[in-house]
Amino acid sequence: MADRLKFARFDCEGEVSLGVVQGEEVAVIDGSSFGTYRETGIRHRLADVKLLSPVIPTKIVCIGLNYRGHIEEIGARIPQRPQFFLKPPSSLIGHGDAIVIPQVAERVDYEGELAVVIKDTVKDVPEEESLDHVLGYCCFNDVTERSIVSKNIADLTLAKGFDTFSCLGPYLVTELDPNDLALTTYLNGTVVQHDTTRNSVFSIQHILHYLSQCMTLCPGDVVATGTPQGIGPMKPGDVVEVEVAGIGKLRNTVRGER
Repeated sequence: MADRLKFARFDCEGEVSLGVVQGEEVAVIDGSSFGTYRETGIRHRLADVKLLSPVIPTKIVCIGLNYRGHIEEIGARIPQRPQFFLKPPSSLIGHGDAIVIPQVAERVDYEGELAVVIKDTVKDVPEEESLDHVLGYCCFNDVTERSIVSKNIADLTLAKGFDTFSCLGPYLVTELDPNDLALTTYLNGTVVQHDTTRNSVFSIQHILHYLSQCMTLCPGDVVATGTPQGIGPMKPGDVVEVEVAGIGKLRNTVRGER
């Protein structure tokens, strides 16, 4: 098995770089996390850089109704095939950025998730080969305007596509078993969601196989794999964190639209 790597995309004094996280430092690299790279010899303390979204996707594909506890809490039925929707890349923010509650919003919820980042071009991939096309994994918060969805389930893109409603980070980590990871969401330090990806209805392999039958997945694309039970509202001043074992903790503050 290849070594596990933790990639970060970050801003240091106005310059955006890519690096490999090593302890409390990040080593700047030339090249790409999608292919070959080399360390430049330049290193920064993580405390001195601003982490950005680890990738810039062409699309964000989200799976709904993939944890049994969440399906029960909203009174839905277990789906026979993966249910998915798209979020625009313009909704993407990184670790430390603020989730902005729109003026039109009535209730905005957190939804902690595991995100898969695609490594190369994928179309019609067999299930048993699908993980070969994964670069790595991130934490994800699928922020949702709940009242819109409650009124019309067909308005998922409207409810989930506002600017800042896709939080991704803090790092991209390779060589994980995505079907056996603990997932925890914290609101102001209190655990509000906790489950394991073992309790998903559909495996990561099946999700990627199924999606690739519909659309071409491109390098850097993000597939968010569903949220467990415990979704709930956020308000300005809150801090929401999504932690996935082996990856880290994605932290975002919440504020109102100015």
